[in-house]
Amino acid sequence: MATEKARGGKALVLGGGGVTGVAWETGLLFGLAEKGVDLTDAGLFVGTSAGSVVAAQVTSGTPLSQLYEAQVSESSGEIAERMSTAAILQFLLAAAWPGDRKRARARLGRAALRAKTVPAEARLAVIADRLPSHEWPQQSQLLITAVEAETGEDVVFTKESGVALVDAVAASCAVPLVWPPISINGHHYIDGGVRSTANADLATGCAPIVILAPIAASLRRADSPAAQIAAMEAGVQSIIISPDAAARVAIGSNVLDPAHRAASAQAGRAQATTVAEQIRAVWV
Repeated sequence: MATEKARGGKALVLGGGGVTGVAWETGLLFGLAEKGVDLTDAGLFVGTSAGSVVAAQVTSGTPLSQLYEAQVSESSGEIAERMSTAAILQFLLAAAWPGDRKRARARLGRAALRAKTVPAEARLAVIADRLPSHEWPQQSQLLITAVEAETGEDVVFTKESGVALVDAVAASCAVPLVWPPISINGHHYIDGGVRSTANADLATGCAPIVILAPIAASLRRADSPAAQIAAMEAGVQSIIISPDAAARVAIGSNVLDPAHRAASAQAGRAQATTVAEQIRAVWV
């Protein structure tokens, strides 16, 4: 991805995983803060798909308690969806396609441009409603990942990009064949998870690194958070946290179903109790 490498300091990497991923990450962050482990004091935030939402939320200055309460509330402006079998197969094919990765991603991007979805305006309204602030954070570095639909090129949006935060987050969350690609300055963008579920390699140069990954597996091992961390220089303090068994049950089989938001957030908060000391040893 074309962006300036991170320069030292703590990094929090927030991976993709649908509306339930947003909820689980929020619950986990809130639960950790209750245990005295505040991951929001990172200098660098890397957000992919669901993680871009959470990264934008926590860097807005909004208290974690307030973000958590929003996840466990009954009301939501979210649109329920489900990935069809055909969409899943096309997504997997793009991830596993041999040879030129950009060409494979562009094929998926072109299919996304042809797909019938809700209007982009409706999706942008949902994303705008999710974010407490529509301004890029000034006190921390926020990287939001996406993929250009027409070319398959990896893109990282930052406050220097001249792109509105809502547009950047919507692009990162534009699951191909489910949500509409987002048009920005004459180009269309799809989900940053098409390149990697967490894009942890963007935290290269930072230490320590904590990765919250609702989806940690990848068809290409090199794209997984674990492989991206392993490719960094030896000795980098890092930890990867994914949903435990209880959280996986709460999340269910459809990560795009907002009906599972509350249970996923509660499961993330509960999981914080079991992982707080592991993270504290790396972070504090």
